[in-house]
Amino acid sequence: MRVAIIGAGASGLTSIKCCKDEGLEPVCFEQEDSIGGLWYFTEEERHSSVYRSTVINTSKEMMCFSDFPIPKEYPPFMHHQLIMKYLHLYAKEFDLYKCIRFRIKVVDLKKAPDFEESGKWEILFQELDGKNPDAVNKEVYDAVMLCVGHHSEPSWPSFPGMDEFSGLKIHSHSYKDFKPFENKKVLVVGIGNSGGDIAVELSRHTPQVFLSTRRGAWVLSRMGKGGEPMDQQFIRRVGSLVPISLRRSLFKKIVNERFDHKVFALQPQHPITGQHPMVNDALPHRIIVGSVVIKPNVKSFTKSGVIFDDDTQVNDLDAVIFCTGYKIGFRFIDQSILPVNDNKVELYKYVFPLNLAKPTLAVIGCVQPLGAIFPLSELQGRWVTRVFNGKTPLPPNDFMMKDVEMKREAMQRRYYASKRHTIQVDYISYADELANQVGCRPNLIKLFFSNPTLALSCFFGPCTPVQYRLMGPGAWKGAKKAIEDAPGNVIYATKTRILQKKEQQGTNTAAVCLKLLALFVVLISIIIRFSAENLSSSEVNSP
Repeated sequence: MRVAIIGAGASGLTSIKCCKDEGLEPVCFEQEDSIGGLWYFTEEERHSSVYRSTVINTSKEMMCFSDFPIPKEYPPFMHHQLIMKYLHLYAKEFDLYKCIRFRIKVVDLKKAPDFEESGKWEILFQELDGKNPDAVNKEVYDAVMLCVGHHSEPSWPSFPGMDEFSGLKIHSHSYKDFKPFENKKVLVVGIGNSGGDIAVELSRHTPQVFLSTRRGAWVLSRMGKGGEPMDQQFIRRVGSLVPISLRRSLFKKIVNERFDHKVFALQPQHPITGQHPMVNDALPHRIIVGSVVIKPNVKSFTKSGVIFDDDTQVNDLDAVIFCTGYKIGFRFIDQSILPVNDNKVELYKYVFPLNLAKPTLAVIGCVQPLGAIFPLSELQGRWVTRVFNGKTPLPPNDFMMKDVEMKREAMQRRYYASKRHTIQVDYISYADELANQVGCRPNLIKLFFSNPTLALSCFFGPCTPVQYRLMGPGAWKGAKKAIEDAPGNVIYATKTRILQKKEQQGTNTAAVCLKLLALFVVLISIIIRFSAENLSSSEVNSP
């Protein structure tokens, strides 16, 4: 079975491997001259890419592919050059390059004439480095995996007077580094991760940067208590036992201990779990020294400046950078096959389009977790390839439609209405949902009887991607050791000075105390939860 994979970013690479693992024949089409997708930095604007200074927001043990841990020599949070190096290592290890055709631009994807019976697809493409780059070629494939992400088409806002503004206007899509803005007065519009990163970077090369936000944002640090990566502290299975209201309160307390969001003019009206937070280590410091000034939403532009909703204004503005996100879209496929309305795309478990006669088209990586995307794309790929080869059939279309509606309603209840919140997923629950389809979700009760230490580590410790290689299809014999090695690997690169024994012992004792305290807090929260439920039940049943 020949499978076309469009895009050789992280999602495309793991999809190639998943195809090979399931006995399929993958052929990957990549428009650029390198793998990496978003992580392939280039000065040109041929594709969406990271900017020169980008450092990933998820830690290495939480973002690796499940059967290929990131080298322990790499720092806990990696610069994009190291991520590219890791992707090259992955592609080399599993012999993926031979499946990739570089400098191929897909211009159309459509059903083959006999699709209703065969499920096949026609791919029309151009060979950009060929003798005739404008010529359109056609090939037919048994199935297709779309791995083009959701950062391809910039979303531009519309403000009164925007066209009259005489300064430079760009979208973060075009931002590469600070150099064009050095010593200039700059407004950054939008307070997602890109807005925070760009404002912080510019604030070190300009007298002052203005950061405009409609709703504010909850700002997380990469580093949690004791220096452990924040994602490792929060993405744990034990957290599911804690009521959402208590988790929300604890989370808010923790982020406000770092700095008071009200005092820094950042606190939103919605709860901390009601939006995708910003991850930024330096923003509070840049605000407190006056280098970044938080402003409300833009009301209008003038020829040389901007007026905000509170009627304050900034004059003599040199440039505006719009960090206003992207539109979800698939430019080379007909809307009737894969409709996108108001940034909403109807996909069963965010992967399979509805109403197709044959389940031979899948979208990989079109989700937004509070956590790493690499492991989720991999789980999607593992599921999809088993659907393609017939090992895991999909349910009826009516069932899939109900699942889509249920997820949309749940998202509307949790997040404030925004085009940004259409593909949000909870990391563990979504990963487990995919793993159930594959048959690789770790059975911790069963594991407890064979290896109680490992089972407890999986439940109380970070939910690393390697957990999904412990059992079931695709189980990896190195999974147990990788889980055991993870705590040491994540800090290996930071231990660059030999400590005296007293210092080491003190550190170890403190770590043990912190773990015991965390366990105590979890047990107390569980008792409080069940006590509250019992009390509520008693009140309902009392005459």
